[in-house]
Amino acid sequence: MANEVRKTMTTGAGRPVGDNQNSLTAGPRGPVVFQDFLLFEKMAHFNRERIPERVVHAKGSGAYGHFVCTNPDMFKWTTARLFEKVGNITPLFIRFSTVGGEKGSADSERDPRGFAVKFYTEEGNWDMVGNNTPIFFIRDPLKFGDFIHTQKRDPQTNLKSPTMMWDFFSLSPESLHQVTILFSDRGTPNGYRHMNGYSSHTFSLINAENELFYVKWHFKTRQGIKNLTREEADAMRGKDPDYAQRDLFEAVKNGDFPRWHVCMQVMPEADAETYHINPFDLTKVWPHSDYPLVEVGEMVLDRNPENYFAEVEQAAFEPRNIVPGMGYSPDKMLQGRLISYPDAHRHRLGVNYDALPINKPDSPVATYHRDGAMRFDGNGGSSPNYEPNSFSGPTQDPRYIERPNPITGTVARHNHGDDSDYYTQAGNLFRLMKTDEKERLISNISDSLSQVPRHIQERQLCHFFRADPAYGESVAKAIGISIDELVTAK
Repeated sequence: MANEVRKTMTTGAGRPVGDNQNSLTAGPRGPVVFQDFLLFEKMAHFNRERIPERVVHAKGSGAYGHFVCTNPDMFKWTTARLFEKVGNITPLFIRFSTVGGEKGSADSERDPRGFAVKFYTEEGNWDMVGNNTPIFFIRDPLKFGDFIHTQKRDPQTNLKSPTMMWDFFSLSPESLHQVTILFSDRGTPNGYRHMNGYSSHTFSLINAENELFYVKWHFKTRQGIKNLTREEADAMRGKDPDYAQRDLFEAVKNGDFPRWHVCMQVMPEADAETYHINPFDLTKVWPHSDYPLVEVGEMVLDRNPENYFAEVEQAAFEPRNIVPGMGYSPDKMLQGRLISYPDAHRHRLGVNYDALPINKPDSPVATYHRDGAMRFDGNGGSSPNYEPNSFSGPTQDPRYIERPNPITGTVARHNHGDDSDYYTQAGNLFRLMKTDEKERLISNISDSLSQVPRHIQERQLCHFFRADPAYGESVAKAIGISIDELVTAK
């Protein structure tokens, strides 16, 4: 402490502060005067310290780490340079989160978990923005706002509403697969270190021959899968609502660095035309028997953020951030997220969000973006702000033109109900569960479903029954309804 250099406090404009303990007043007991620049600056900044929280994924935890490529054959699928050779190391930042809860909600809520990774590659940022489940509740972005509203608060009571939730689920049978995951043990992970991550969406890779392969990304935890029972999760909400945050931070701090195997499923482009499952349907998985996992590398988390707000709260992930050698897919939900994520960031953080230190690429940035709120760099200096120009500004490079993808069909609001196999994969998942896992699933569902009106219960029970009769019968029995009468009536 004796050698500590004490810096003089200043205002935001650099004006030294002589007294930070007393407001400027008219006499010792008089009113505060309008010219107290320090008081008004401090109050104004304090009033604006809280940026709007994320509409979804509001509460999160983050850590730095790196990815190491371990697959020598990635060239068969992509030209992305982070996969160029075994041993390539790419720095990254990850943000885990709950989805539906507010910023002050508990980490142990029954909820999907966000799993977003920002890879700072030499070709720009790659954001792998996924969840801890390989699927989702809906498959059309037009319904996303409606779905999220059912996970938030009732507009009249401002309380969470099982009726809203089950009403939506029962009227949206494509949600059944994800509902089964949500109410299983996987709905309450034991912290962030003991869960997998998934891209959920289908993306694509492109090799040097311009061949395209559809891929799904999987991050398999090396800590082992651990979940909380409903009773344990309920107890943890009162005991330590920040449990997952604390567990992650302490593990990294103590050198117990979390690790994940990074894998992918690969589908040749031609297969997508004939595969019996729509490979772009976010409510369905690709069976591993058809497309087994290919190991790509390892992700390690080894450094905690220094400032939560600057690094975790201001982190902005968006699935449109890919690098050369990667592409998107016709996944409708993905197509919607390509637009909605950057739009949300501009609203929450401002138009210059991608220049914030946590979001800025390690590779050079050369754009004609200028001005906008909170522009905090040189704003392009005296260089031209238009293109084309005659003054050596950055220019296009045809080597990076996107690979053309043929499309066919009519432009219309096509009814996705025409693909109405909502039940096979949900039933398969139920049948894969052990007896005790099924018992906890039924208990978790019945605890929630028992609180909603009878007509919604009946509608949802029919979906469970269609997935597997034992599934429907067990839930019906748990909430005191005769499934035989219900199925006969339907």
